[in-house]
Amino acid sequence: MTQAIIFGTDGWRGAIAEDYTFANVRRCSQGFSDYLLNKGKKGQWVVIGHDKRFLSEFFARAAAEVLVGNGFNVYLTHDATPTPVIAYAVVDKHAVGAINITASHNPPTDNGFKVRNEFGGAIDPDGLKEIESLIPPSEDLVKRFPFSEAESKGLVKIFDASVNYIKHLSDLIDLQPIKDAGLNVIVDAMWGNGAGWFTRLLSGGTTRVTEIHNQRNPIFPEMKRPEPIQPNIDVGLKTTIDLEGDVLLITDGDADRVGLGDENGIFINQLQVYALLAYYLLEIRQERGPIVKTLSTTSMLEKLGKLYGVPVYETGVGFKYVAPKMLETNAMIGGEESGGYAFRGNVPERDGILAGLYILDFMVKLNKKPSELLQLLFSKVGAHYYDRVDTPFKGDRKMREQMILDARPESIGGLKVVNLNTTDGFKFSLEDGGWLLIRFSGTEPIMRVYCETTHKDKVQAILKDGQKIAGLV
Repeated sequence: MTQAIIFGTDGWRGAIAEDYTFANVRRCSQGFSDYLLNKGKKGQWVVIGHDKRFLSEFFARAAAEVLVGNGFNVYLTHDATPTPVIAYAVVDKHAVGAINITASHNPPTDNGFKVRNEFGGAIDPDGLKEIESLIPPSEDLVKRFPFSEAESKGLVKIFDASVNYIKHLSDLIDLQPIKDAGLNVIVDAMWGNGAGWFTRLLSGGTTRVTEIHNQRNPIFPEMKRPEPIQPNIDVGLKTTIDLEGDVLLITDGDADRVGLGDENGIFINQLQVYALLAYYLLEIRQERGPIVKTLSTTSMLEKLGKLYGVPVYETGVGFKYVAPKMLETNAMIGGEESGGYAFRGNVPERDGILAGLYILDFMVKLNKKPSELLQLLFSKVGAHYYDRVDTPFKGDRKMREQMILDARPESIGGLKVVNLNTTDGFKFSLEDGGWLLIRFSGTEPIMRVYCETTHKDKVQAILKDGQKIAGLV
């Protein structure tokens, strides 16, 4: 039986050779081609890029053959390229969309297939459903054109997307003060597409950049996966201490997400980073505009919104919800719990490179280390603490969802439950302004239990109660 392909939180992902095959990549490419054809885009250009996972460059070529076979022209990145750079190339090249061969932060066994629209952002849920419906049941129904012939005829152009992206960055941020600040910056590229970028951007001054995990290695040694959270970043945190770094910047596998470690080798979690970035835009850059957040990210944003008089919009989890809302509201910033943040003036796509540069600029502008920036933020909105537990799940999802719904807890972790939001999973609002969220991952067969609270000593109790409600313990 032909495998049904479903686009989750951000595209389709599967185990290489088992689900993720050349045949299925071609089927997905045909579905995307038909989607664009239905929009009257035949004959126009599509950007295709890839990460450093096993065979990614060859899967990208397979996708290119299908796009050309359906009457499109293709800009193909010359090498593994960060997702935000691919996204910007769509706008820069006036393309009608993009295919990105990447599994982002997934385990080394996986690869993935992301699609983007003419703005370089995630396609909305209705568009993804349309693409799914157009994926043919068999590879026999896929149209192809040989890659070598397509390249020789100019139907496929190999290009370096970095050049114009770097020029674009100069419109968003002045790098010279960072170069001249004498910082000791440690970068963990997690064996992924972010390797070399901060070194390239910040060279020529007194700031030093030391990179680790900056080669291609698709098994991702010294970490479970290229996801910028503990324990995957423990080597980077230790390196920061050993080399007396001022900050640790971590980019995930495709460099659309950023993680942060302070000068003491302590991880600053992704919710705190989002609040720091929003605070930086509002206070240092004096920008104003809406903030878009998923329901799994921090309530500190609502507090900042009140302080600075800007609206905050909450969406479901995934940039397929965030990107359209950013475009609709002309948002100043949009982001999610996974550590992905997008910014006005850039494409509506997560950008781990730009986010990292903004953190460095924040440090330079105030002459403060990351721990000091966090304390400054807490002085404005109060201290907030967060954690997440991921658990493999193979059972009956609907039965489990009903069990969670029927639980109706009056308190979680000793805090009164004041509301339940079922927009995307089950989000229990707590009396301190914190929350517990239980939801199924959109990219992997796991259940996630998240929480945020103003009580540091209650984080683990909230998570434990959440696991009980979810039937995981």
